[in-house]
Amino acid sequence: MSSSDQAEAGHYLSRLNDAQREAVRFGIGDTAGPEDGALLVIAGAGSGKTNTLAHRVAHLIVNGADPSRILLLTFSRRAADEMIRRVTRIVRQATAGRPGMGEVELPWAGTFHSVGAKLLRDYAGRIGLDPGFTIHDREDSADLMNIVRHEFGFSAKTKRFPMKGTCLSIYSAAVNTQAEMAALLLQSFPWCAMWQADLQRLFLGYVEAKQAQQVLDYDDLLLYWSQMVAEPSLAQELGERFTHILVDEYQDTNRLQASILHALKPDGRGLTVVGDDAQSIYAFRGATVRNILDFPSHFTPPARQVTLDRNYRSTQPILAAANAVIARAKERFSKDLWSERTSSQRPRLVTVKEDAEQANFIVEQALERREAGIKLKSQAVLFRASHHSARLEVELTRRNIPYVKFGGLKFLEAAHVKDVLAVLRWAQNPRDRVAGFRALQLLAGIGPKTAARVLDNVVAAPAGCALLAEQPVPEGAAQGWQELVTLVENLAQRGAPWPASFEAVCRWYEEPLSRIYDDAAIRQGDIDQLARIAATYPGLERFLTELTLDPPDATSDQAGVPLLDEDYLILSTIHSAKGKEWPAVTILNVVDGCLPSDLATGSSEEIEEERRLLYVAMTRAKDHLDLIVPQRFYTSGQSRMGDRHVYGSRSRFIPNSIVSHFESMAWPPPKAGEDGAAAAPVAAVDLAARMRAMWR
Repeated sequence: MSSSDQAEAGHYLSRLNDAQREAVRFGIGDTAGPEDGALLVIAGAGSGKTNTLAHRVAHLIVNGADPSRILLLTFSRRAADEMIRRVTRIVRQATAGRPGMGEVELPWAGTFHSVGAKLLRDYAGRIGLDPGFTIHDREDSADLMNIVRHEFGFSAKTKRFPMKGTCLSIYSAAVNTQAEMAALLLQSFPWCAMWQADLQRLFLGYVEAKQAQQVLDYDDLLLYWSQMVAEPSLAQELGERFTHILVDEYQDTNRLQASILHALKPDGRGLTVVGDDAQSIYAFRGATVRNILDFPSHFTPPARQVTLDRNYRSTQPILAAANAVIARAKERFSKDLWSERTSSQRPRLVTVKEDAEQANFIVEQALERREAGIKLKSQAVLFRASHHSARLEVELTRRNIPYVKFGGLKFLEAAHVKDVLAVLRWAQNPRDRVAGFRALQLLAGIGPKTAARVLDNVVAAPAGCALLAEQPVPEGAAQGWQELVTLVENLAQRGAPWPASFEAVCRWYEEPLSRIYDDAAIRQGDIDQLARIAATYPGLERFLTELTLDPPDATSDQAGVPLLDEDYLILSTIHSAKGKEWPAVTILNVVDGCLPSDLATGSSEEIEEERRLLYVAMTRAKDHLDLIVPQRFYTSGQSRMGDRHVYGSRSRFIPNSIVSHFESMAWPPPKAGEDGAAAAPVAAVDLAARMRAMWR
């Protein structure tokens, strides 16, 4: 390339700031050196993290890296798709006029779980897996856990044994945190500590049941991958397969995911992780902030660290307040966000008497901002726990203000969608007992006993000799059984036409749908949506894998009636709001007991995560930020006397020493002429007399 061509090619980095450019160019081209190892990018909220990571991937490709040997790990399929789009656009800009550089394919871009599933299928024969394994979602896994729980007789204990959901949560936590069972139970499930020995027996039975049925759960996708790379030869082979590994949102990884990365790149060369320790808020999923805090010291020489602290989202007063909150964290990477977006408006610390006034304040502010040109959908109300918004939802409904609340059902949690997927999964793997049990009972006349008998026969039969058509079913169900058998056998055929075979399942399901569900017409919308999604995949296996690992939102089975209004207020838990931004943000219940939650103050680690939650909530705001402090708020079911009010104090995360970063105010403001004098007596109205007069 000529010098002018090189200058033109380098122009795509000119829009980055100095820190972003340093992160993008580290160890690539002219900046590469023999000492280059792992790279840690500390990316503050709103600092252009995604843009920086996309430019680094593009810069690798422009400088000769093979896209098929780049492993890009994200925490959602949508994030991976967005990253691929950005990388393609940047590469086109950088290589304008160079033949063959216009299109970029990154076959190994995806979530940890989806990449794990792909690798496990590739290596199945070498690690003792059947390549045709199916993947259970959380609910199916809980159902299988319950089957084993019942077979072991734990459901008949004289003392209450943990239910299936709790058992699965304990199992998942043990796998993902790699913690000792006794310590895990005492710390996170103390009411189950007495069952440790029985739980370990149950989990062994659960693992054996999965292996017998050739199914994996979510956790297995990481656990099997981790066990694979524990073998030095496989670790070396996989590590050499990928010249570069880049990980987004590294603060959200668990110990299992970190162990995989360290096994693939033990010297750190070619490994880049991007994240923000101040936004590590998913400990309840097994994530640990220690992964990012300890990352530099895992390698020799230590990982290079680049900090992105310029914020492109929020005004400087909002950042100053957020910085003051997180500065009191016990351990963190030093970082103070800054912005060129100046403003004279500080975040407001609003004191109200009770949660009813809190709801009124939010409604009035939302309408006032709407009149000022900020649409309702550009305003968000955030809260620590879903039930905190209950009073607000009542007030919004009373005033006929539309809203959307994030955190509703997912596709795979909707019963009718699970019905269709059960048929597909059973066709793919007849040994999948959970899927088969559900699919068989969709037929009129087939109950649990018949379904169990058929499944026992299928498992006992030699491979390929299930003879479904000859299974004993009640006479009244015989015709429907033959239709289902034909459907399943057609689906299972190699090379079955797709999505035509899926459409056949949807047509068959019309009868069970209308028979089982009263609101079949509404639920049909999800089935139609599922059909449209299925048409975008090349076949059954890919469809089931990707849908299970990254399900879309449901269109029907949500709380409330679908919105018809073009504008609506956003309600969201703080966890669901991470990664999003709005011009105006209000945070509910900034009081001890809510932020931090009174259920998350048992250890200093829990309290520090609660501090990070408040920081994440504050940094979602672009222009306006309100933190509301009710002096009294309503709780439910916390005492024998029923519902009650409790008195709260401002969150410990906003001590007096940092209050100057906020504008403090009380609401409602005193009315004109009020001076604290006693109000004049008001004449009483005898309403009781009026009530009696109505019937005279």
